[in-house]
Amino acid sequence: MAEQFHNYIHGEWVPAFSGGRTFTSINPANKDDVIGAFAASDREDVKRAIQAAHAALPQWRALSAPMRGQYLWRAADILQSRAEEVARAMVRENGKTITEARGEVMRGVMLLRYYGTEGLHSVGEVIPSVKPGTLLFTTRQPLGVVSIITPWNFPIAIPLWKIAPALVFGNTVVFKPASLTPHCGVLLTQIFAEAGLPPGVLNLVTGSGSGMGEELVKNPFVRGVSFTGSNTVGREIAAWAANVNVKYQLEMGGKNCTITLPDADLDQAVELTVRGAFGYAGQKCTATSRAIVVGDIVEEFTERVVARTQSLKVGDPNEEDTFVPPVVSQAQRDSIMDNIQMGRMEGGKLLCGGQVLKGGLYDRGFYVQPTVFTNVRADMVLACEEIFGPVLAILPAKDVDEALQLANDCRYGLSASLFTRSVNAVLTYLDRIDVGVVKINGETAGVEPQAPFGGMKDSSSHSREQGRAALEFFTELKTVYVEKS
Repeated sequence: MAEQFHNYIHGEWVPAFSGGRTFTSINPANKDDVIGAFAASDREDVKRAIQAAHAALPQWRALSAPMRGQYLWRAADILQSRAEEVARAMVRENGKTITEARGEVMRGVMLLRYYGTEGLHSVGEVIPSVKPGTLLFTTRQPLGVVSIITPWNFPIAIPLWKIAPALVFGNTVVFKPASLTPHCGVLLTQIFAEAGLPPGVLNLVTGSGSGMGEELVKNPFVRGVSFTGSNTVGREIAAWAANVNVKYQLEMGGKNCTITLPDADLDQAVELTVRGAFGYAGQKCTATSRAIVVGDIVEEFTERVVARTQSLKVGDPNEEDTFVPPVVSQAQRDSIMDNIQMGRMEGGKLLCGGQVLKGGLYDRGFYVQPTVFTNVRADMVLACEEIFGPVLAILPAKDVDEALQLANDCRYGLSASLFTRSVNAVLTYLDRIDVGVVKINGETAGVEPQAPFGGMKDSSSHSREQGRAALEFFTELKTVYVEKS
């Protein structure tokens, strides 16, 4: 029988309110491996979690920010002590390679320590007043109860880069992890509980977003919602939040590109394009899905990309040398294969991959060959839509102007990278590229916790996460005038 896992509400592990219903989470590398049975929550569970967060808010808010930061430091120490266990659990639940999982766990440790220290930093400024003897300054206060809704692809890092700043700035939290990775959510919540977080400050509800999403946004005690996921769901959350005047923050995906100029280090451009496209089977919002190549290097670039792609090991994510793991689920694999088929129907030329891998371990999991297309037009699915899988489209451009036009001719604007040695090209690119994360001679994927993260256009709600930018979302500004009596 599968191990049972419950919700965490007001410091207690409790089954789903409506009859203790459950759902299961499975290993994408071995679909016969059931990780556990998790609480299938509904609106009543969410209401109870929000009520617990609301009840805990006054005491948590009354603590000084440095005191709140100490809980994050304790959680960081616990997470680091359990790093290999958590990394292995992540591999088992979402199929990430062990190398990437270890990196994500240590990034989580860094996030906790970074935001633990944020509790010592200033949250306002003194402003000169036109009135002599008047003290004029700004300060910030927490929003209150915030809902944190996170995706399956970074089940440790993304929850932590939302939960950690929410807590240190004085908010209480209701956390709903993706239904494909509830065990990672349970592990994170256990770590915060072990760190001594007071009851109700962090609450966990697991299950389908369709049954809980509206309550997480529209409940009258909720004052903020931070969401990472699909554009469709994000837009629905935005509409709900606007209707009840709740502050919201959305990160919703990308269609990221590299631009390679003739003067680039071609070895570097090829390697980082391939790594960005096929690491974690392309299941990153910052993954490279378009490679725009300028001038007469396109043929050599393409040949090198195909050769490097075919050399990648696709296999068991627990093996140290695996580069391309399985995709997260049968539904995800079906969606990727539908997009590959559409690319072929629209006239794309398949150079390698494009198939479901079969035989041996491949039959037990959800494996897709790393796939490269050429003959891709800007209006094709391969160039326009987020596939979220190991699929790369190569597009030629005659010059930098055309390359930038192709890069920007997309409804998403999350990440892009330019490969060149030309300072002039870099300055043109920096000025004209419409993305929130701008790279030069680097992989489109990969960001640092202390720097703002977010996209333009349909990639976000025009807000930013991580770094000091988190202060802007998780607090409200107060302007204070103090005059002599």
